Amino acid sequence: MKRGLKVFVGLASLFVIGLPVFAQPSSRSIETFVMDDFDAASEQNYLHDGKSYSWDWGVNSSRFIAEGFPKQNYFPGAPNSLRQLLKGTDKELNVLGVQVAYNRKGDNWFEVYPVVDDKPFEIPFTGTVSTIDFWVWGANYNYYIELLVRDASGSVRVIPAGNLAFHGWRNVIVNVPSWIQQKSQLRSGPSSLTFVGFRIRSDAEEYVDDFVVFFDQLKYTSNSLSFIYDGYELKDAFADDSESDSGSNSSSDSVEEVEE
Repeated sequence: MKRGLKVFVGLASLFVIGLPVFAQPSSRSIETFVMDDFDAASEQNYLHDGKSYSWDWGVNSSRFIAEGFPKQNYFPGAPNSLRQLLKGTDKELNVLGVQVAYNRKGDNWFEVYPVVDDKPFEIPFTGTVSTIDFWVWGANYNYYIELLVRDASGSVRVIPAGNLAFHGWRNVIVNVPSWIQQKSQLRSGPSSLTFVGFRIRSDAEEYVDDFVVFFDQLKYTSNSLSFIYDGYELKDAFADDSESDSGSNSSSDSVEEVEE
């Protein structure tokens, strides 16, 4: 009798274990998201949380920049590896180029960052980001490239991405450190990690009279379901009500001010 009971319990356990678990997103749902292919300005149509974003790129530089610089433009071209991936398509392949020159050696730097309506724009990441991946063209100068991201606490963090002392295209893959906060419990705070831009610094002894760099295919890998939970669509349920309430409050305030 006892033996029969053990067999029954064992079969029941196997049956329960074999049942699918509903409403439990995978903790390892890794996806690759392309932020920008640099083929054209303001045509990215990057999707995040149900919204589509597009932007151009701006350049900001340190104080000893030479007159007429920095310069930026889109140019025909692509790394050979990307050409093979897009072989057979009619897509026009371009890259973003930046040229700088400085009046003296030292700690010179410039930043390449997204802009919308001529104002800095930060690109939101989806999920928990593990790596950031981009192609960069080096002129074999001793310059260093960094990635700037804003964490969930609102602080800009710097992620070193290596040296540009090489010729031609190179695919750079940077791990996002685990100490960078990517999610906050504050409803009023940043909803996700954001991409602020690239920063490039010259070595103090390197030539600075003419430096060029090109960018292509900015993307990242992420656990896209890490922030998704059962009922996620309700998180902004009161957003419309809040806006209408604030609008009515502002109207009443203005009336009171006029009456006084």
